Amino acid sequence: MHRTFIPGIAPPAIKCEPAWWFAFVGNKLLVRVEGMLSYIPHLISLTEIGLMPVRSQFLGTLDTRSCYSVELAKDALIPDGMTLLGLRELYGTIDDDLFALSSRAIQIMEWDRTHQYCGHCATPTTQLPTERAKRCPNCGLVNYPRLSPAVIVLISRGEEILLARAPRFRSGMYGLIAGFVEAGESLEETIVREVREEVGIEVKDIRYFGSQPWPFPNSLMIGFTASYASGEIAIEPQELEDAAWFSKDNLPLIPPKLSIARKIIDWFISK
Repeated sequence: MHRTFIPGIAPPAIKCEPAWWFAFVGNKLLVRVEGMLSYIPHLISLTEIGLMPVRSQFLGTLDTRSCYSVELAKDALIPDGMTLLGLRELYGTIDDDLFALSSRAIQIMEWDRTHQYCGHCATPTTQLPTERAKRCPNCGLVNYPRLSPAVIVLISRGEEILLARAPRFRSGMYGLIAGFVEAGESLEETIVREVREEVGIEVKDIRYFGSQPWPFPNSLMIGFTASYASGEIAIEPQELEDAAWFSKDNLPLIPPKLSIARKIIDWFISK
């Protein structure tokens, strides 16, 4: 059963109940590993395990329990029985609600870390008390946590789908066409451009599927489906190693269940 998360800005004045602490050294999360499962620290304060945050942000509450994102020093001494792991490694080993909050926490932690000073005049910024924003007291510039929207699209041609392989993919794996939204573009325009640039074909019947926060480092993946319209596959070699049509009953290695790409592919297979 999913628990209820309520975002918040101002932390409780008195910390007397255990809270969830999403503490990071760089992009790795502090967890306790027991067998195949991982656990987020659930404490009144990280000082209980000998850790002092460099800085922290209140995230909100998960079923009334406070949640915090925390930046730890690079040389922090990790307590016995605990370790640091990346979010990709942790998928499937921790509670789904806590994994989702880990994704939120790392993005807010990174925003907090990189916006200590104004990007316009270099003055130390001030955290606003009622919204997730930092304001420059000198020039008034306000900065919010940054999101980089990206589209990802499943292109179908009858019972086939177009899958592509990028050089960075693990051996043998194929995925969907994806790309970042450029200034001035609609999401649909981004899909048309990215598909045309990467595989040289045209698409039609673009339909929204769903979205997923993607904290690597701060993207929002917006999923779509589309139908093949015309053209022959011609890959962009600087982006892709291969692209081809695959029938739903003869797919290559595809992305893991962590990704929205897999959710769209699984949806297509189940139709």
